Amino acid sequence: MFVYVEDKKVEIEKDSNGLTLAEKLKLTSPKDAIAMTVNDTTLDLHHILKDGDKVKFLSFDSKEGQSIFWHSSAHVLAQAVMRLYPDASPTIGPSIENGFYYDFANLKITEEDLDKIEKEAKKIIAESLKPIRQEFGSKKEAIDAFKNNPYKTALINEFEDGVISAYKQGEFIDLCRGPHLPILSKIKAFKVTKTSGAYWKGDSKNEMLTRIYGISFPDKQMLQNYLTFLEEAKKRDHKMLGQKLNLFALKEEAPGMPFIFPKGLYIWNNLLEFLNMCLKEKDYIEIKTPIILTKELWERSGHWFYYKENMYITSIEDREFAIKPMNCPGCMLYYSSNVHSYKEFPLKVSEIGLVHRHEFSGALNGLFRVRSFHQDDAHVFMTPNQIKDQILELLDLAEKIYMTFGLSYKLELSTRPEKSMGTDQDWEIATKGLKGALDDYGKSYKINEGDGAFYGPKIDLHIQDALKRDWQCGTIQLDMSLPEKFDLKYVDMDGSHKRPIMIHRALFGSIERFFGVLIEHFAGNFPLWLSPRAIRIIPVADRHNEYAHKIKNEIIEKTNLPVDVDDSNESVSKKIRNAQLLKINYMLTVGDQEMENNTINLRTRDNVRRGELKISEFLEKVILEKIKKALLSPFVAS
Repeated sequence: MFVYVEDKKVEIEKDSNGLTLAEKLKLTSPKDAIAMTVNDTTLDLHHILKDGDKVKFLSFDSKEGQSIFWHSSAHVLAQAVMRLYPDASPTIGPSIENGFYYDFANLKITEEDLDKIEKEAKKIIAESLKPIRQEFGSKKEAIDAFKNNPYKTALINEFEDGVISAYKQGEFIDLCRGPHLPILSKIKAFKVTKTSGAYWKGDSKNEMLTRIYGISFPDKQMLQNYLTFLEEAKKRDHKMLGQKLNLFALKEEAPGMPFIFPKGLYIWNNLLEFLNMCLKEKDYIEIKTPIILTKELWERSGHWFYYKENMYITSIEDREFAIKPMNCPGCMLYYSSNVHSYKEFPLKVSEIGLVHRHEFSGALNGLFRVRSFHQDDAHVFMTPNQIKDQILELLDLAEKIYMTFGLSYKLELSTRPEKSMGTDQDWEIATKGLKGALDDYGKSYKINEGDGAFYGPKIDLHIQDALKRDWQCGTIQLDMSLPEKFDLKYVDMDGSHKRPIMIHRALFGSIERFFGVLIEHFAGNFPLWLSPRAIRIIPVADRHNEYAHKIKNEIIEKTNLPVDVDDSNESVSKKIRNAQLLKINYMLTVGDQEMENNTINLRTRDNVRRGELKISEFLEKVILEKIKKALLSPFVAS
């Protein structure tokens, strides 16, 4: 019989499975043929193929392949724990973005126990067990199989009608829909990384479980590379650098609500100044809307019914209000305050709004996941024939902003989901507008079929930092819901009243989160135009202090950069070391010779020594560096 692999016709014996086909195609390395899709359904390699099947093998290079690899590894972890701690109760163990975890009840361990668990997991892998799928005939049969584990039976009771399956490897069996690796020996590197507490189903009202994290690879060098990456990421941790550089803090008195300190606010203000300059060039207008709005408004926008559990609600004079979790409804009220004509379009309205969203305390993570943040929202109102041009303008704007920080990015178009509002014609116009703009833009993009918002298709912008990590910050969404809910109108050229097309977009997204990304992207080594500690002047002795302060005043006057003088009693070498720890861009040492020659002695934070320079030469270069928003110092590059 014949099957088709990547449109290639391949002959195999009747009743062959995916393993047989993979061997025929020599896809036998640990990273190859982890699982397969057969006629667009993801299956184990043990699945028997039929004549005419369309087969695609999943490797570790694909996200889906990684997910299956790591989920199989989570089962290995659970099996190892159960061998060592037979009284523990395994609950759930999914794959995550980087690796996997498994949550256990009735398990008390410390970090010191992880090495023992890892060794047991490696023993299991060495046994070359083959995960075998088992299907239950009914919920009752599945419950009987897991009757000693109340967490598994609770999950089974929640399942909708359909096939319930489990996977067995050696003595270990786990409730799972699969698929899994054909054999565990494909796992060539396995590392248990950490343990923490986690609530059952993520709900703080439920029991606290023990969570164990791990990572695995089909190659030992891949694990080594990952551990090196973790070390580099640790050095760049924005929470650590934020404290070390005195940029921001998170305090128990306001959980998840950052305090931005003066040095951090210097960066913050420069970010907003840059953003506002970009928006001004594109004819945006700016508004500011209230932070607390009535329950009736949130009912009208739909947030009260679909987002209430994430909103902070209060009562004032027996009337319910909510602190805004989003800026959009306030902008709708602004638009409806006046009569609008098509001649005003595109009408671009921006707002840097402070929003609050409730997050579980366990989900909070520095500036990346907070409860209070500023969103750089904008709403662009337009006619249908302006969609494409406005999307192109936004893509250009996003590229200008991200490239300024040295951030590459990827584009994803998400189309109409199964449940959506609006007519077929609305969706066709909107999706064509977004797709047409992306095609014209010329940058490759991925299509996520059915992954759009219920109110319209969207383009997500995933930026990539210095460590090649992806961050979803920007979004461009065509919103067909709010203009209808707020009955927004404009007067068209024929005098009729029509509904405007509206784009909702964010480029930084959460400014707090973007700030955190930049801290890690630059590892605290901010480019000169952003740096809150741009220049430090280091006098060699007390007699040089007056000259140092004179230079400081001259630099501030001509550059408006932050400059300070370290006139402490420390040695010059200690002063330089302190400045480098604070990631100060330039250290200017001044002594007798510099005073006599009216010069400075320049050293960069990367310890590049440029020696004696005329002040005028230094100023000329740093002024240009600041104006250009250069990512590299001219004193390092030249």
